[in-house]
Order: sequence, then structure tokens, then C-alpha cells
Amino acid sequence: MGAKFNLDYYNGVDGYSDGDTEDELLEIVKQTDNFDAILAQDTRWPILYHLSPIRQNIINWYPFERNTNCLEIGGGCGAITSALCENIAEVKTVELSKRRASILYERHKKYDNLEIFVGNLNDIEFEEKFDYITLNGVLEYAGSFTDTNDPYADFLKQIKTYLKPGGKLFVAIENRFGMKYFAGAREDHTSKAFDGITGYQETDSVRTFGKKELTDLLKRSGYPVQEWYYPHPDYKMPMEIYSEHNLPSTATELAPAPNFDYDRYTLFDESQAFAGVIENDQFEFFANSFLVICGE
Repeated sequence: MGAKFNLDYYNGVDGYSDGDTEDELLEIVKQTDNFDAILAQDTRWPILYHLSPIRQNIINWYPFERNTNCLEIGGGCGAITSALCENIAEVKTVELSKRRASILYERHKKYDNLEIFVGNLNDIEFEEKFDYITLNGVLEYAGSFTDTNDPYADFLKQIKTYLKPGGKLFVAIENRFGMKYFAGAREDHTSKAFDGITGYQETDSVRTFGKKELTDLLKRSGYPVQEWYYPHPDYKMPMEIYSEHNLPSTATELAPAPNFDYDRYTLFDESQAFAGVIENDQFEFFANSFLVICGE
């Protein structure tokens, strides 16, 4: 039978894309589900970002309960979808872009427990509630697709209506005060150096948060219970994931964060800077990314 592809809520417009690379990705996933040879030869960031198995490290360690259901919001090209489908009984994925959703479908059409919805989450009605909901690199864009005076909180409040009592929301996002940004890495969404650190002075359509900001945002949006994790070098390509109960003990564990999509400054050695940060118990403030598992 395979996965379902639902176009009932698609308005005919793809609001964003990686351009012609997505056409290449679609052809790739139609031909193979083993991307090792392609990743070894093609160094372009969109290819690595969408096809690397490292992407699944953000979620594949978690002990999901099998007989449950999950809503994946912002499925993209399906980087973590298979990890969900293989561990959870029913998965529903929402993706705004039809081109990306088509790539996601071709990669995962073998899964009978998957339904892909193309469209804006704000327009979709679900009959059921979910045990798990994932926002993997999605919350920072709420200012672009939620038209209210408080889009980030309102988006999170809306999502809460989809959660079952006791359900868990997974939020993976960059830390705007991450060490790599002080060391010269450009802000991931605007490509400007120090943009997040200085508070996004020239845009209100995208933003990330520091730990206290995100803690407070989640609390006032209805998620007071929070488990904090720290993917390194970031949530996109996590090689290690630390918890608030198991933080890095030495800076030698923390390799400098690479930038695959554009050149970056290297103003200082991040590992050396982390040594003092760890000594002063400030790693959680300067971690490059957050993964928060939260609920009521």
C-alpha cells in the first residue's frame, strides 16, 4: 500500500525552495535510497543537508513508545522521517512545499504508516491528537507563516491543541548565542555575521533564541515541563548530544562547528573558548543548538 500523499490543503504555491537542486534531489531519491556515493562526490550543502544520515542523530536515540502516533511539522525533504516511521506506529508529516514533499514521498513511499500533507499547518484540520510532535528547524520561521502580533507563542499554542494529554513536543533550533556565532560563523538564516547575537535588527520574519528566552517562550505557550539537550556541533549535523544532566567535562570533546553552506570567519579557536566556558559552568548558555523535549 505505501505512504499517502495528501494534496487537499495545497494552495498551488511553494513559498520557499533550494531552487533547481530540489529537482536533482527528486531524481536522486527516485533512483536510489543509498546516498553514500553521492555524498562522497557532491560537496554542495543542499545535497549534504537533505541526504546525510547524520541528520537523523537528532532523534534516532530517543526511546519512542511504539504504539503511538506522531505529527512531524516541516518535514522538508524527509531527513528524519524514516527514523520516526521505523519507531512509531503512525506518522503524519506536514510540508509547505510540494517539491520538497514530493522528495519526501519518493524517499519514504514504502512506509504504510506515513501520510504526507502538503500545505500550511494553519489550514489543516486533524481529527486525532498526537503523542509526539516534532519541530526540527521550524520554530524559527513562525514569524513568516503565522500572521499575529506574537507569532512564536501563538504557533506553539496552536500546536499544543494537537497534543494528547501527556504528549511531548520536540523543538530543535539554533541558539542565537551559540559559541560558533561569536567565533565568526554567520547566522544560519540571514547569512549575516553576528545577526542573532545583536537581535536581528533588520528582519522580523525569522529568529532564534537564547536559553532563557526559549525557556520562557515555551512556558508561556503551555509547555512548563522541559528536558534540555545540546546537540554538537549543532542540531543539523549532530555528532554528540549532551543533556542537562550530562554536560561536556572538557573542551576537547567539542570540535569547532563547520559551515558547509558558505565561507565563515574564524576569529578564535572555539574549543579553547569552550574550555573556560565549561570551567565556569556556562556551556548551556553558549551551546550552538538546543533540543527541548517539552509538554504540560
